[in-house]
Amino acid sequence: MKRWRTPAALVLVAAVVVACSGQRPVATPQGGGSPEATGPVKGGRLVYGLSADANGFNPITDQFAGQSYSMAGTIIETLTSVDADGDWKPYLAESITPNEAHDEWTIKVREGITFSDGIALTGDIVKANLEAQKASPLNAAVLAPVESFELVDPMTVKVDLKQPWVVFPYYLDAQVGMIVPPSSLSDPKAASQKPVGTGPFLFKEYVPDNRMVVTRNPHYWRQGLPYLDEIEFRILPDSQTRAQTLDSGGLDAMGTTRDEDLAKYGGQKDAYTVHRSQGMAVAEYMFMLNTAVPPLDDLRVRRALAYATDRETVISTLRGGLTEPADGPWSKDAKWYAEGGDYPAYDLAKATALVKEVEAEKGPIRFEIISTPDPNTMQGIELAQDMWRKAGIDVSIKQADQADLINRAVTGNFAATVWTAFSSPDPDGEYIWLHQAYARPVGSVSLNFTRLKDKRLSDALDVGRTAPDEAARAKAYATVQERLRDLVPYVFVDHLNTGSVVARTKVHGIGEHVLPDGEKGLPVTGSPIPYHPFYQLWVDPQ
Repeated sequence: MKRWRTPAALVLVAAVVVACSGQRPVATPQGGGSPEATGPVKGGRLVYGLSADANGFNPITDQFAGQSYSMAGTIIETLTSVDADGDWKPYLAESITPNEAHDEWTIKVREGITFSDGIALTGDIVKANLEAQKASPLNAAVLAPVESFELVDPMTVKVDLKQPWVVFPYYLDAQVGMIVPPSSLSDPKAASQKPVGTGPFLFKEYVPDNRMVVTRNPHYWRQGLPYLDEIEFRILPDSQTRAQTLDSGGLDAMGTTRDEDLAKYGGQKDAYTVHRSQGMAVAEYMFMLNTAVPPLDDLRVRRALAYATDRETVISTLRGGLTEPADGPWSKDAKWYAEGGDYPAYDLAKATALVKEVEAEKGPIRFEIISTPDPNTMQGIELAQDMWRKAGIDVSIKQADQADLINRAVTGNFAATVWTAFSSPDPDGEYIWLHQAYARPVGSVSLNFTRLKDKRLSDALDVGRTAPDEAARAKAYATVQERLRDLVPYVFVDHLNTGSVVARTKVHGIGEHVLPDGEKGLPVTGSPIPYHPFYQLWVDPQ
């Protein structure tokens, strides 16, 4: 679900906000196809397969996930972006500078940009957007550290914070940094269905649960861009159907997480290219546990589940052996990874002993796990169900569509669910998902979905957010990993580096993201299915 962007029906925001440092994801294209020596060609149409529909396209009122960014991001742009090294860079902003204490940031808006409705982008519009985001029930939690916004001059906004926030600009590359015109602010319902922005494409058509179509913006502020005349985003939730549609010629590109797709399309180098994200941008596959409800409020039960989960079997069965086992939110090749803690490695005997201990006190261990109906997802749930049953834990499965699943997570109406998360390039992107300040009682909206409250973990997150010294931040995030391993709010399984974008070789430019100032941008990012900009894509002439 994310990039520091991932929100849920009322508040899932940061699952998606891009953060700083750590080993950065890079595009790793595999395959051949026609050479790009002749350079981009203008014109043409792209049909792109997505795994889910958007909840809406208004960044202030609608929950955004990966598919939302793919579609809305062609029209609405952000104040910042992230370069290939993982450092934040200005985008709609010309510059963003902190004071010495990092509790004040000054945003200077780039000159010469207009929305597609002809309105010029100015400081007061940026200020109005940020104020609307802070007032939004959806995104207010992300901007909780903000005290106020002040218009310094017609093109400059000052952001005053309640505390130091050393990675604040990264959040402006996500939903809270997406800028819409005054007409969208005054009519949120229209903005949700017909987005307007400064981006390279214009809204043309949207059919819920079917497709969205955008066309080239002839007045885009980045000269010469975009190349494509039109993009159709086709909504195909079933992964097998998506692959079959690509095979039949109904799609030019698609996102996938299936290992069989990597093997299949990666072996057809004359027909397809495969692009994967790496490092911090790779999400983790896990089972998320509600620590506020029985029986999962008992640490022994959570540890028993982890002991009973054979991660290597999951990887060999579901991933074709392509992924690595996870013991926390970041992979071993990431800058922020640290050893420490006592994560329960597979040990069925230990799992069974813990189950018997709990049963002697409280009776049989039973709970329900919820899952989306996608066949691949269900296969993983059923595999875990069988493993846990061998330890003496009785787990039933409840299917729910993605929107309902997220709503249940937000309100605490679940015991366990399959989950993917932790793909922020900087650990601060996980702050609101892990800090005890965001853990609310069951029935209330809670961004800390596991509802785990742990002072040591939360104190470490605070240090990571406010300390300008990188060594201090690294030490703090080592503590975060230690506490997650000890307390098991998540049963970690593996790092989902199988998330890919597969494209026909006639499609060029995936991974060729260039920022306005000429620096190379982050090519592909996000998980489980990565996404990327579309302004630079072009197709071979017919």
